[in-house]
Amino acid sequence: MKVILAKKAGFCFGVKRATQLAFEAVGKDQDTYTLGPIIHSPQVVGKLENLGIRALDSLDGLDHGTIIIRSHGVELKDINDAKQKNLHILDATCPFVTKAQKYVKSLSDSGYGVIVVGDAEHPEVQGIVSYGGDNVFVVALGEDVKKLPIMKKIGVVAQTTQSFENLKNVVCECLLRGGEIRVYNTICDATTVRQDEAKELAAQVDCMLVIGGFNSANTRRLLEVCAELQPRTYHIETATEINPVWFEGVELVGVTAGASTPKWIIDEVMNKIEELNKSD
Repeated sequence: MKVILAKKAGFCFGVKRATQLAFEAVGKDQDTYTLGPIIHSPQVVGKLENLGIRALDSLDGLDHGTIIIRSHGVELKDINDAKQKNLHILDATCPFVTKAQKYVKSLSDSGYGVIVVGDAEHPEVQGIVSYGGDNVFVVALGEDVKKLPIMKKIGVVAQTTQSFENLKNVVCECLLRGGEIRVYNTICDATTVRQDEAKELAAQVDCMLVIGGFNSANTRRLLEVCAELQPRTYHIETATEINPVWFEGVELVGVTAGASTPKWIIDEVMNKIEELNKSD
């Protein structure tokens, strides 16, 4: 059985930057926290907690110390709250997410109704939306645009982990509604590259493994694009979840990983597959 690991599997620039900032902060301030998980990897969050940096759900009750803004960003009110509390702020927001936040503010300030393409429940999207005014809407699919009020001026941005195809479908629906349309493609380059590479790999293997946090949007997107081409696609967080039955009758295995998946977890998965291969 041969195993192929995607070249771009694992940490993207934004995640690498965020985790580096967090680990560099260890020991500098006894009271250091992240606002939400620094990235969507329970294993990385666990390592930071063991080093003394705990993830908080909110700033309630916190009146001193250092707060690290997670890679997905946070809502504007949280930033303002941290400033009012005179907390030391270490901003680890991914630059691509920051760009989307700025576009929403700019569009909203210019009188556009803003459409954010993404998952309304995702913290990145909630943060992006918070930078606009009252006329900001979140849509998951192109067909959702039909449910929105008529707007003379429409601005469109995307959650950074969206597929280009989905963004295109939403934009097409906006065009059918007429008016002035302004579109910013805020999809992260790393997301597009990983999805394209995953599609190519899934199309040629007998089994596909996608490694990453179950709460990671970009990992779930990788799972979706792979499963469309290879039904025997499995999502795991760690090597312990691998089921040997998956590889029965398999000659070629493909492995990819979400942008929040650390290298050590990918290595453990590859080693586990190698062990199973030797035991056959």
